[in-house]
Amino acid sequence: MLAGYVDALGFLQLNGLFVSFMSGNSTRLAVGAALANPAGLLAGALIAAFVVGVIAGSAAGHLARDAREPVVLAATFVLLVISASGHAIGTTYPIPTLFMAAAMGAANNVFQRAGEVSVGVTYMTGTLVKLGQHVAAALFGGPRFGWMPYLLLWLSLVAGAIGGAITFPLLGLTAIWLATAFALMLMVAAIVINRASCARR
Repeated sequence: MLAGYVDALGFLQLNGLFVSFMSGNSTRLAVGAALANPAGLLAGALIAAFVVGVIAGSAAGHLARDAREPVVLAATFVLLVISASGHAIGTTYPIPTLFMAAAMGAANNVFQRAGEVSVGVTYMTGTLVKLGQHVAAALFGGPRFGWMPYLLLWLSLVAGAIGGAITFPLLGLTAIWLATAFALMLMVAAIVINRASCARR
């Protein structure tokens, strides 16, 4: 939901560019390069910011070890605070949106298995493929509801994006503070879950 909300704000602020969906930005970068369109430069900057965020989130999670989830969410929270604060003080466009992209890159490190991202929280193509595969498996005798987690993940992103689209006309990019508050709530929840998990060991 957080990713959908933030991406909707970025999409509306940037007139069709994304702060979390880098496949779309890659296409915009390529088209901009081919047609000498300056919008391609911003698409490239957003991609670079996203990758830097992934690196920062991955490094923070690696150093945190057993506290990876709370620390990655803390990194996401801090980057969103920088973005929101930058917008509040009138930082030059598009710097706040670059920090939004970095935050979304960091957020993708929350769910990992064996050092690899197991659930991408900002892109849904793979999730929809898995949804379709699990529906097909259910039709041929596989788990009846194996597709449900992927549907819920997609619906969560869409619900967050709807929230962002509703909020942006009312608050503009100031609405990023709501995402910052939500990231803080997720971080606190992750700390509680992590402590409970450590106590059971």
